[in-house]
Amino acid sequence: MILVLDGVGIGAAPDAAAYGDVGSDTLGNLARARGELVLPNLAMAGLGNIAALPGVDRTSKPVAAWGLMRPASAGKDSTAGHWEMAGVRLSKPFPTYPNGFPADVLDAFSRATGRAVLGNVAASGTDILARCGEEHERSGAWIVYTSADSVFQIAAHEGVVPLVELYAACLVARRQLVAPHDVSRVIARPFAGAAGAYERTTNRRDYSIEPPGETLIDALAAAGVPRAGVGKVDDLFAGRHLRARHTSSNAEGIEGILEWLRGSQGGLLFANLVDFDTLYGHRNDAEGFERALREFDDALPAIRDALREDDLLFITADHGNDPTTGSSDHARENVPLLVFGDPVHPVPLGERETFADLGATVAEWLNVGFRGGGQSFLPALERGH
Repeated sequence: MILVLDGVGIGAAPDAAAYGDVGSDTLGNLARARGELVLPNLAMAGLGNIAALPGVDRTSKPVAAWGLMRPASAGKDSTAGHWEMAGVRLSKPFPTYPNGFPADVLDAFSRATGRAVLGNVAASGTDILARCGEEHERSGAWIVYTSADSVFQIAAHEGVVPLVELYAACLVARRQLVAPHDVSRVIARPFAGAAGAYERTTNRRDYSIEPPGETLIDALAAAGVPRAGVGKVDDLFAGRHLRARHTSSNAEGIEGILEWLRGSQGGLLFANLVDFDTLYGHRNDAEGFERALREFDDALPAIRDALREDDLLFITADHGNDPTTGSSDHARENVPLLVFGDPVHPVPLGERETFADLGATVAEWLNVGFRGGGQSFLPALERGH
């Protein structure tokens, strides 16, 4: 199982300056801002051996192998991070639109969907609903907005636009948004409620661009290895050879993970817990971020106990999202790497040069020849090596 703690970085990557992220350190800055982090199970695994984190002591007897991974792909979003883990590296980042989308892009979208467009700014979800929600309810026009990420977000009130129409409009946008406007994701952002108290619902859907090359998921499918997902992972791979149980919270995601581990199927589970990023990192909520980490730490023993004798569990992240900085955007950070399982020798894995090393290791464990430009560290994990 690959378990991605979305946004839980562990220090600025070597090229962070190119992304405006010097000083970002999601776990380190969070620990210092909160005084310390109380994460006994992650500490026992070796999290404190990866970097100095107040409250998370180094241990001489970790129960997991530990290391960190540096991003090699361009960009700092979930798509780039997950693709790199699966062996696809990007040479240039996805396009972003800090000043909104070009008029011709929106005109084509409006003509194809039969509705006008409001917004067209880079904004947070709460701000754009407060700004445009009432006009949307009056006119029925789409609320289109973006962020610092490469996203084309379409918001619509569930009482104004049926979900099926919103999802169909997202598919229209996905087909239209080709190079040079090949954004990473089109996102359906349905909401409900009345003016002054609008709330986004749990019916979000993501429509990712397809990976441009063979991924670990593709290679496993070709080899007949079962694949399952929890969270938004199938959306990030455009649904190609992967279906996931979509979740509305970390707690629901953990429930799905435990159900899969306790089942009889084999193969790969690719899971993402998104609350760290969506609810807390983007909102600069350090207290909430810390609480989510504690809740995951509390759940970790049950996840470990559910592992069978030939299971490997990789815990990592896809990028940073430091809730203590002035930015509410993703951060170009290294990510932690912890590996659990009966076959694992708890050794240091060092600083991996690319997230692709993880995918290469999973492929080797599952007896598939795919390496995706990564270097497997399986020999270091197995006992006796």
